[in-house]
Amino acid sequence: MADITRLILADHEWFREQFAKLDYLQARAHPRAEDLQRVWVPLADKLDVHAYAEESLFYPQLLTRGEDDPEGETLDAIGDHNDIRDGVADAAKADVGSDEWWAAVGRARKANDEHMGEEEREGLSDFRKHAPAGLREALGRQYHAFMTDHPTTRGLDITDRDPQAYVDAVEGDSGAPTDTSLGIGSLKDT
Repeated sequence: MADITRLILADHEWFREQFAKLDYLQARAHPRAEDLQRVWVPLADKLDVHAYAEESLFYPQLLTRGEDDPEGETLDAIGDHNDIRDGVADAAKADVGSDEWWAAVGRARKANDEHMGEEEREGLSDFRKHAPAGLREALGRQYHAFMTDHPTTRGLDITDRDPQAYVDAVEGDSGAPTDTSLGIGSLKDT
């Protein structure tokens, strides 16, 4: 089983591939809505589920283990996730293939591209350098299980979060992170 940083990177590559598929479809004279939906619906769901899983598993641990400004990295990431969610939500309100839909998809893509670049340079690198391998692997098992169990956003709260309130809640009054295990495994002894 790969550690959580490798699984997050694998998701990033999948996102890039799916947006490239949308590029190919958009290049057609009149892409069919069904073809666009076949790519967009699972992509939109995974963007939101991925953000939820990162906020539940990865970022709380980065706040504890990171040493290269983990609070700043986390605040930026939560803000980026909000921008991605907003683009996905706006696309859901528009007719598939319309100019409004493409604009919303474009906003989600831009926010996601910026987020992935920052996360790959900062948060993931910081975590690989400072978190023990056992913890990264335990989180990877939890992340994999969560993503497998949630192919869609059904049952998840995918609303925007206040970045500072998120950090404050994770750190709690004592500065120690709260339990973020999602009830899917233990990080004990990692």
